[in-house]
Amino acid sequence: MSEQEQLKTFTDDLLQEVIAISDSEDNGEFRINEFTRIASEYLVESGEIDDVTVCYHKSRGMQINGYNVSQDEDCLDLFVTIFNQQSPPASVTKTQAETAFRQVEGVLRKALTGHYKSMEESTEEYDMFQRIYELREELTRARVYLLTDGVVNAENITAESAGDISIAFHVWDIRRICRFASSGKKFETIEIDFEQEFGTTIQCLSMVDPDSDYQGYLAVIPGDVLAGVYDKYGPRLLERNVRSFLQVRGNVNKGIRKTIMEEPHRFFAYNNGISATADEIEFADNENGKVSIRKVWNLQIVNGGQTTASLYHTAKKDKASLKGIYVQAKLSVIPPEQIDGIVPLISRYANSQNKVSDADFYANDPFHIRIEELSRTVWAPAVDGSNKQTKWFYERARGQYLDAKGREGTPARKRQFEAMCPNVQKFTKTDLAKYENTWMQLPYQVSLGAQKNFNHFSIWLKERGRTEVDNEYFEHLIAKAILFKCAEKLIGDLNYGGYRANIVTYTLAWLSHHTSQRIDLDAIWKKQNISPALAEAIRAVSVPVHRIITNPPNARNITEWCKHKGCWEDVCSEEVNLSAAFRQELLEIGRSAPKKADKGIDGPDERDLEVIAVVSKVPAQTWFNLSKWAKETNNLQSWQRSIAFSIGRALSNGYQISRKQANQGKKILEEVKALGFNL
Repeated sequence: MSEQEQLKTFTDDLLQEVIAISDSEDNGEFRINEFTRIASEYLVESGEIDDVTVCYHKSRGMQINGYNVSQDEDCLDLFVTIFNQQSPPASVTKTQAETAFRQVEGVLRKALTGHYKSMEESTEEYDMFQRIYELREELTRARVYLLTDGVVNAENITAESAGDISIAFHVWDIRRICRFASSGKKFETIEIDFEQEFGTTIQCLSMVDPDSDYQGYLAVIPGDVLAGVYDKYGPRLLERNVRSFLQVRGNVNKGIRKTIMEEPHRFFAYNNGISATADEIEFADNENGKVSIRKVWNLQIVNGGQTTASLYHTAKKDKASLKGIYVQAKLSVIPPEQIDGIVPLISRYANSQNKVSDADFYANDPFHIRIEELSRTVWAPAVDGSNKQTKWFYERARGQYLDAKGREGTPARKRQFEAMCPNVQKFTKTDLAKYENTWMQLPYQVSLGAQKNFNHFSIWLKERGRTEVDNEYFEHLIAKAILFKCAEKLIGDLNYGGYRANIVTYTLAWLSHHTSQRIDLDAIWKKQNISPALAEAIRAVSVPVHRIITNPPNARNITEWCKHKGCWEDVCSEEVNLSAAFRQELLEIGRSAPKKADKGIDGPDERDLEVIAVVSKVPAQTWFNLSKWAKETNNLQSWQRSIAFSIGRALSNGYQISRKQANQGKKILEEVKALGFNL
């Protein structure tokens, strides 16, 4: 297949995906918003950006389709979309591209002057403009992305700065998206030419062992060069296996900043430097016999992300000079066939001081692989009296769905594939994290955005350890997906005017909490739909949820308010009277109940059940006595006494105690026995 044929096929499939999702009953978003979301997912997958909030605003001289603020709040990503809905893709002229970029520049300049004050409150556009204004003193750079289903032929469109904020333009047209999707690479190649970009080469010592499966080098990098590399590539330098948010949390390291500002000549002595990997290195020709690096491909910093970011931020925000600052670097060149095996281990060992640094193996985790396997084999029940069964397609890596459909060959076989795996029944790893974290009553994490929420889910998954992924788990997961999609439709029809994503996750988290997770997921799986009583409960709960999240304390930014646990505490404490019909549908409570409430990935496996059985044999009154004894004798921690009492209360009411309670209860029993308490 020629490149043009491949591009047309890719464009056809992407447009059909946009139409299927935006025009389906499960999703009422406008097509341009859906295209923006899908296109930006490729940018996230490529490592170009961290996340995106789709937010459409258009007025005279201004257009914007999405935005994102970096973790350290110094970089603003802005997105503008040109959506033609044509195949073969139409050409986008230089004038059209320039106009789109200027419209986003107009948005930025207006936002920095407080334009939100003249806008209607309680809208997502208002929040975006307010957020940019709040960060006007923190922002040092803005990256503007043009997303389009057309082909952009223009090059070298220059941007102007907005005060102290530097602006860079980036084009992701359908051709670039298609090339990335078909390349088989997880990330776009980073190519750094030190000689051309920074006027220098990087001196190094070779540690190459001919019998080794990698090449090692020790290098010394000037601070301004390292900061310059970060300025250009940002978090993409930290994307492979250990996400940037695990290394560059929050503010600049105060110790590093102090050294840069006050004792730059001692930076090399005080700082541990960085550990990095690369796919390939090109060396300069040195007549004096010294080894120096001219070019490097796919540089990835696996330890020292905070050092790198701190150099950049201190130079940008404090206007500090980096002259005389040098950073030692351990650089490992890994063969392509060894990357997936060696790089995660380098990441883990180089970051051994951080207990969560090896929690992030993402889509290659056995958990996700097992979900993918089940999604290819488990058939959903036929509904509406038909015999037609379908599958829910788990897209573990972006583009798997289109790739699987493309392999069907003929148009007829492609139609059969779409009938078997409808596009509206495709879900991604970020969708999965959204469903599970909502069910686990973490709506404030879901509100952080798709990628950040997935990061938190990945950490929890690793800390949780053993997770039994069987047919029942998969069916319950799909039931949560159906619940979420139905809630999106129901809440969208109520026309709240914005914040649908936040209202949905908070509403379902409230229902999960106030029903003790007793919504009958088996019934949802069998019907592939929710009941009228559950639909009415969603509508009823969404009313106070909308009121609470759109009235934050102290006139805070609504989007930021939704990201805080305090918002969930306010929502969770709200009382809502639900119908008797809905309550009758809930699973029965007690040991003799035919079904148990679904706990998601927090549910017990076989070893957990053994611990639960041991702890449950201790009578409820003994747990009450233990808690009282510990308080009177000042033994145990207060939270341990609280757990002991909670276990007693659960057992006295006939409830099964949770996995967490059982494992902590076992430790408590061992501790009090050693202290002489008579069980």
